[in-house]
Amino acid sequence: MRFYLISDNVDTQVGMRLAGIEGVVVHERVEVENALRAAMAMEDVAVVLITETLLQLCPDMVYDLKLNQKRPLIVEIPDRHGNGRTKDSISRYVREAIGVKI
Repeated sequence: MRFYLISDNVDTQVGMRLAGIEGVVVHERVEVENALRAAMAMEDVAVVLITETLLQLCPDMVYDLKLNQKRPLIVEIPDRHGNGRTKDSISRYVREAIGVKI
């Protein structure tokens, strides 16, 4: 079983390729949807990595696949610019959920 990357920039693809992870670079919604369908059809792919920017182009399709498909696992990753979350987002979630400040 292997990983597969769907990225919006070449830098992320090159970095993942150095780690042995193959993938594609796409930019448009239709390209993302086609890349996801192709990845879902690959029998040996266990995990699909997709950048946050691309996930925002077709969130309905990604969440539908996450909920209704057993494999592969779809994981959202930050791109080279980082993620859109604030620095303390995880701490804030914990604090809101259980009332403990960490």
